[in-house]
Amino acid sequence: MTTGSTSEQETLWHRVRRLARASELGLVLAAAVVGVLSGLVVVAMSSAMQGLHVLIFGIDPHGHLSIATGLPAMLVLLAPALGGLAFGLVSALLRRRGFGQPVDPIEANALHGGRMSLKDSLIVGAQTIASSGVGASVGLEAGYTQAASGVASRLGQVFHLRRADLRLMVGCGAGAAIGAAFNAPLMGAFYGFELILGTYAIPAFVPMMTASFTATLTRQTLLPDMPPPLPALGAPQMSDLPAILLLGILCALIGIVIMRGVTLVEAGFRRSALPAALRPMIGGLIVGALALWSPAVFSAGHGAVYYYIGADATLTFLLMLLGAKVIASAVSIGAGFRGGLFFASVLMGVLAGRAYAAGLDLFVPGVAESHALYALIGMSALAVAVVGGPMTMTLLALEMTDDLTLTLAVLAAAAAASLITRRLFGFSFTTWRFHLRGENIRGAHDVGWVRDLTVETLMRREVPQVSADMTIEEARRAYPPGSTSYLVATTPEGFYAGMVPPAALYEARESEEDADAPPATVRALLRQVDDTLRPAMTIRKALSAFAHAEADALAVTTPERRIVGILSEAHAVKRYSDEMGRRLSELTGERLD
Repeated sequence: MTTGSTSEQETLWHRVRRLARASELGLVLAAAVVGVLSGLVVVAMSSAMQGLHVLIFGIDPHGHLSIATGLPAMLVLLAPALGGLAFGLVSALLRRRGFGQPVDPIEANALHGGRMSLKDSLIVGAQTIASSGVGASVGLEAGYTQAASGVASRLGQVFHLRRADLRLMVGCGAGAAIGAAFNAPLMGAFYGFELILGTYAIPAFVPMMTASFTATLTRQTLLPDMPPPLPALGAPQMSDLPAILLLGILCALIGIVIMRGVTLVEAGFRRSALPAALRPMIGGLIVGALALWSPAVFSAGHGAVYYYIGADATLTFLLMLLGAKVIASAVSIGAGFRGGLFFASVLMGVLAGRAYAAGLDLFVPGVAESHALYALIGMSALAVAVVGGPMTMTLLALEMTDDLTLTLAVLAAAAAASLITRRLFGFSFTTWRFHLRGENIRGAHDVGWVRDLTVETLMRREVPQVSADMTIEEARRAYPPGSTSYLVATTPEGFYAGMVPPAALYEARESEEDADAPPATVRALLRQVDDTLRPAMTIRKALSAFAHAEADALAVTTPERRIVGILSEAHAVKRYSDEMGRRLSELTGERLD
């Protein structure tokens, strides 16, 4: 009875796995499950962070730390420092136990086919909660996307999804988490497209939208959140377009300064003699000192975003607060706190837009009729410069305002910011950090398959060989015409000596008939003496090597010139073309079983 029941369960599990793997409907259902789980992740992390703010700073359970008033000065100064000390000590303990650099969703999709560690992702989520919970100027979005994508990746691995579908699940998890966090499902879906998948693949549209909408619905059901109303924004006119484009350009420059600033602060901490475990304490002390002037530098600043869109403030105050927030974010991340710049860049963009409008009023009175309008445009443009995703931030503005005309103005500024950032800097914050680590990743496009397709996986291990000191007549007897397409010559010690074109053996015979003395040994016929492949070379490097050597085949050797295989250019080109065709089929929706 038990055996039959177990067999039925295995059969049911096999059917469920096959549904998710072989059916588009199954993939949509899996995306819906990912969306619900991502919504639960956002609810749990948001509640945990808010609980820490209430516990540590004593704010109202429904309030926001970044706009809290009446906080004791000593608490404001010491809470981030002592919290940073605890965070640093726990992080040091984790490093001793082998917790290193986790694979984030972009890296997972770019290099690892969507495979992520659930354990590492949950640790990152907990570290992000702790960082933002003690007041460090970082956003929860890194924790949201890491934890939700880790759950999605694990679910996809359990169902044995294909590489493309597993990458899609990771994108669904990250996009759904962002959609739930901002209560903006369209924005979340395009976050998954632009930043996690790296492409607007048509087959991914329904699963991505399903995940984002179910996550947002889950969050709204369990943790209803009514954002404060926005002030009157006004309708942008065509005459405002030059000022809007200039704001986008300025936001791009500010974004580049922010990313460079984080790197400089991080490098400064590394060069200091301060132990890594104590750096968050110093970072927290600096953030606390800045918060004595304004609590807006605390945490991600979600409450401050809505407050400063419409609050009255002078140009001097706005510039000072923008500078303080930039310093606080750079110091927090540079000191070792875990978190992202997405939420922080949204607040910085609001401040930049308000300061820009105040400056326009100062020099050209009456040009900027609605400062709140420029705040919203700056919010999107600066976030695009730092994070990327122009359509993502444009849709956030649309879902915040329900105003299509304003959204078009946001799109213009976002496009300008994206263009200038790409031309002058070339990276988003995430890809810039990959660059600093030595990874040549410009986005989440799947380049991992190219790295997986190495010479070692393509080469033939049975290599036709002759001794370089063998006479040509002996080589002819060993390899008659048509018996092989290539020959590898070796030294008496067994090392690689060069390639021997089989036809050259018989060209020597023609020379003999012409009364010209043939070479006494094979050594005189050697080609590509210094041109070989290494087993770890990617297929792209191998194809470049073929072009450089002008050879149809090359030997694969170790650094000591021991022969381990041989690879022909024709075979390498065919495999590369096959894999490229497979990636194209993934984009067009053709499912290959």
